[in-house]
Formats: sequence, structure tokens, C-alpha cells
Amino acid sequence: MGLPSVIVLPLLIVVAAGVYYIYNEILHFMSKSLVRNKVVVITDAVSGVGTECARLFHKGGARLILCGTGWDKLESLYDSLTTDADPRETFAPKLVILDFSDMDSMEDVIAEVVECYGCVDVLICNSSMKLKAPVQSISLEQDRNIMDVNYFGPSTLAKGVLPMMISRRSGHIVLVNSIQGRLAVPFRSSYAASKHAAQAFFDCLRAEVEEYGIIVSTISHTFINASELPPVEEPVPKPNPVAEFIARQLTHGVRPSVLANEIMQTVNRKRKEVLLVHPIPRVALHLRSLFPPFLFAVLAAGVKDSVLAEQMQ
Repeated sequence: MGLPSVIVLPLLIVVAAGVYYIYNEILHFMSKSLVRNKVVVITDAVSGVGTECARLFHKGGARLILCGTGWDKLESLYDSLTTDADPRETFAPKLVILDFSDMDSMEDVIAEVVECYGCVDVLICNSSMKLKAPVQSISLEQDRNIMDVNYFGPSTLAKGVLPMMISRRSGHIVLVNSIQGRLAVPFRSSYAASKHAAQAFFDCLRAEVEEYGIIVSTISHTFINASELPPVEEPVPKPNPVAEFIARQLTHGVRPSVLANEIMQTVNRKRKEVLLVHPIPRVALHLRSLFPPFLFAVLAAGVKDSVLAEQMQ
């Protein structure tokens, strides 16, 4: 005798949920085993995303090299990772001072990173410098600083570890970039330019090193939302509704823990390109390619409304 139809659907849902749970648990277990004993370098490890990455890879048994601009925060992260950690399952991280705004120090930094374990299996370029301002108010020095941190720093570090990866015919380089490396938004000219440059560099690098068994991955995400609650904004004149909706979607943030999990999965599954964005930015990317005049008009309307709002305050 068959089951009543009223029972079949709930039963299928329960079974599907159970299968999904088991699948996720298997992936979680595999993610730990796949990075075990791997030498993983994380830049800007003291940031929200860097810290979450450090925790995930440390629990997975990776040999971490954590980079940051100051000892205090690096040592604090070191203590949080090693306290109550099982030395039979994890390795104490190595700490390296790395400041992309000081490009003259890069040669010594690369040598120090290589000296830690003699090789690098995974390089996660996570550093980023943001700048929001009208084009005419940005100085040449600011342009250079943001290019150093967002482009010249990651590309120089990647070049530094590349020879040993080529000689070992293995390695994985991950660029944690931004959706603005693909889609420029007003008042982010220098930031978007640096992210576009980084995206282009690592896209070229991917093709050049594939024959050596080296994986290059880029992860494009919206802005990092580390706040617990959305900020309270003062009331302003209502802007163009279409422009407001698109701008809000383009800047809808992603949690550091979510991005860190995506980075771990990218390393484990060797994915070459990841878009961690909501549907509207995806649509905007297609509009940029297929119907750019419409996107340009919407973005320009948003700029006009924002200027008008400032004048009325």
C-alpha cells in the first residue's frame, strides 16, 4: 500500500534536508583535510576577513604565515589562534610584517616569507585600501598609495613566490578583489582603477602559469560588512528610485565569515573565478557589456541626485 500523497512531500523535504546536511558535513571535513600541512600565506591577516581566514585554515591544519602591518595585532591574533589549540592537529603560525605602502621593503619581505617554510602552497592576497571621493579632489599621492596597496603590492608578492611554485609545478594564488574590479561606481575612481588593474594582472597570470599546474583564483565581492546593525542614516531628499536601488544593491555587504568560507572553498575546489554578489550587481555587469548606455545613464542620474542632496542640506 502506497503512502498518502499528503505525507510524501514533507517526507521528501526531510530526506532532501538530511542529504544536504550530510553533504555539507562531508565538504567541511574535506576542507580541513585538503589544507592540512599546506603552507598558506594570508596578507592583512588582522582584518576581519583575514582573521576569519586564519581561523579556518588554522583549524584545518595549515602551516600559516600571517602578514600584517604591526606586531601588536599580529601577536593578538597569534594568541587567539594558539590558545586552547591542539598542537597535534595545528601548527603555530609564523608572523611577518608586510606593508604594501612600503614597496621598497618587498624584496626583504618575500625573502622572509620564503624562509619560514622554504615554500608557499597557497598565497591569499587579501589586502585592500578604500577611497571614496570625487575625482577632482584626489591627489596624485593618494592615487599612488592606493595603487601600491591594491595592485603593485599583491602583484609583486605573487611574482616573488612564483619561481618556487613553478619549480615545484604546484601552487595556488588567490586574489580577494572587489566587484569594482569589474564594474566602476562613481566616487570610487582610484579604488576601481586599482581593482581593475589587479583583476587584469591575475587574469593574465592565470593563463601564463596554467601549464605549470598553478591555479590562480579571483574572488569579486561587494563591500565587507563587519557591522552588527545597519548604520542609522540621517534623512535626505529622495534620490532617483532606480539609481538608489542599484546603488544599494551594488554596496550590499558580505560578512567576513561568509567571504572567508568562500575563500576556503575556492582553495579546496580550485575554482578560478568567483562572484560573491547579489543579483543586481550581476545584472549590472551584463548591462555594462550588452547595453552600456542604460547603465551609464542610471549611474549618472545617481550622481546628479547625490549632488543635489548635498546642496539642499
